[in-house]
Amino acid sequence: MANNNHKPEVWLRGPIEGMPPLVQPVAHALLQAREEVNELMDGFPEILLWVTPVGLASPGFHLQHLAGVVDRLFTYARGEALTTHQLQKLNHEGKEPQIAYGVLNLIEVFNRQVDDALKQLTETDELTLTDKRLVGRAEMPSTVLGLYTHAAEHVMRHIGQLLVTARILRGR
Repeated sequence: MANNNHKPEVWLRGPIEGMPPLVQPVAHALLQAREEVNELMDGFPEILLWVTPVGLASPGFHLQHLAGVVDRLFTYARGEALTTHQLQKLNHEGKEPQIAYGVLNLIEVFNRQVDDALKQLTETDELTLTDKRLVGRAEMPSTVLGLYTHAAEHVMRHIGQLLVTARILRGR
């Protein structure tokens, strides 16, 4: 995505102070995602937030899912199970909430989730990156680094989908 202020992508801006070297790429991806979401959704029409053009997921879903996936995967990386609240939020992703959340609310939730993830990354002991972690009810095997990496790549995948959907909707 073209960056209007012509800054290089986050990964080309150098190391992030206080971030363990082995998780720098994850931090770079999350910061890049935050910049792109904030830029892409700036001025996005509220009326289009839950529209699903040609069967694509709505922008609202992507914004909910971006925050949710980071929250869930970073929870597993800590070796914790998901809470009832996290499972309820997962069940509601993609559904227009009864209490209307606007674009800015959803972006704020994502931005806070990125902040929480960055804090967790800075506190990560690199010696634990290969520690086994179990994912989901099926307790699929992964590692701390596997979860962090998947969070970063999954977020970027949804940023791409959000970009396409938002452009389609704005082109109406």
